Amino acid sequence: MRHLLALLLTLATGPVFAGSLQLLVAHDATCGDFARWQREIGPSYAQTTEGRAAPLLDVAMDGPWPDGLALASRPRATPTFILIDNGREIGRIEGYGDAAGFRARLSGLLRQGASGAR
Repeated sequence: MRHLLALLLTLATGPVFAGSLQLLVAHDATCGDFARWQREIGPSYAQTTEGRAAPLLDVAMDGPWPDGLALASRPRATPTFILIDNGREIGRIEGYGDAAGFRARLSGLLRQGASGAR
């Protein structure tokens, strides 16, 4: 009964984020860099260690945005990848250069998230 009450309180007080870590990607549909990320990383992202640790949350730059997000600032560059922990920003990657650079930067963010650094 206590678990049911806790679940109801969680649902009543804010959004339920899928697990503690998620990788929010804010983008514009016409962005060439995002289209390249979708070709190079997107199809296999969910099957990677990083994708399992931080599932993707896709958000258009002009919204709608999930309720309850606590971001350092609204993204200005597209794409912007924001690692969030229970709705709070841990860090971000602005833009996309190449697959190797993206993976290295994301690994760094995930290490930061795992260490509890905020």
